[in-house]
Amino acid sequence: MAVSYLNDDFFSRLETLALNLRSDLAGFFGGKHFVRNYGQTVEFADYREYVLGDDLRRIDWNLFSRFEKFFIKLFTDERQMHIQIMLDCSASMGRVNPQKSAYSVGVAAALGFLAVHNTDKLSFNLIKDGAAQNPYGTIVGKNSFFRAIRGLENIEFGGECDLASAVVNSQTGANDGLTVIISDFFTESDWKKAVDYLCFKKRQVLLVQVLTPEEVDPTYDGRVHMIDAEAENDMDERNMKLRITRGMLNAYSQALADYQNELRTFCHSRGAEFISVVTDRPIENVLFEELLKVGIME
Repeated sequence: MAVSYLNDDFFSRLETLALNLRSDLAGFFGGKHFVRNYGQTVEFADYREYVLGDDLRRIDWNLFSRFEKFFIKLFTDERQMHIQIMLDCSASMGRVNPQKSAYSVGVAAALGFLAVHNTDKLSFNLIKDGAAQNPYGTIVGKNSFFRAIRGLENIEFGGECDLASAVVNSQTGANDGLTVIISDFFTESDWKKAVDYLCFKKRQVLLVQVLTPEEVDPTYDGRVHMIDAEAENDMDERNMKLRITRGMLNAYSQALADYQNELRTFCHSRGAEFISVVTDRPIENVLFEELLKVGIME
């Protein structure tokens, strides 16, 4: 990949951030995320009355001397999240614009770094056509993470993307963390089905739409031959010759705004989150500002 955002300075600027989940998760013991279940840590949470079968070692004898009733101490529980990052590797994500693919990989790497930095489990799922490939397995620790990053920088973008099939057929756990889908969502596949499936699995869901400045505000004028990045050949019916007018550009801007509103509204109706980012913004700003707004990061 000719363009890359991944270097030591980039990762060092991320070390002070953390990923936050707002709901309970099943997860794995040994992580850094406090959940509302009571567990085995040393941080005190509350008291409750003793019932038969409770651990006698947790009885607070000072309270017994005051109230002549048995109370046991409750402690917070910490869990290890599984951060699942699903990256759209279709042609529209980078075959024509290497900066877009590099930016998408940078966002995926940044979120992945935050996961392993907080001792969470991580997996990168590369969506190509209707499948989600996981070439690096489950990543735990920074050594494994940086080995995977070297592979991410060499991803070849091409073909189409069927988000629904890829997500539904992926190895997805239940109630154990966060799934992030990074895509431009310029797809004819049923992305709503993908979100519904992840919500059914009780995972936190974040959709990250990556667009280039030209996709947000096209500067085309006059007669142009528009070629779909995912078209199979020049004769594909998705390619077209058009005469671009100011009215068409206004209509495109409105259609894009309506589509983004549909993405956002649908996600909110399912308890998921949606953000849209443009590749001319520094990735760190996206993480600090956009993810803080939706509460995924703290």
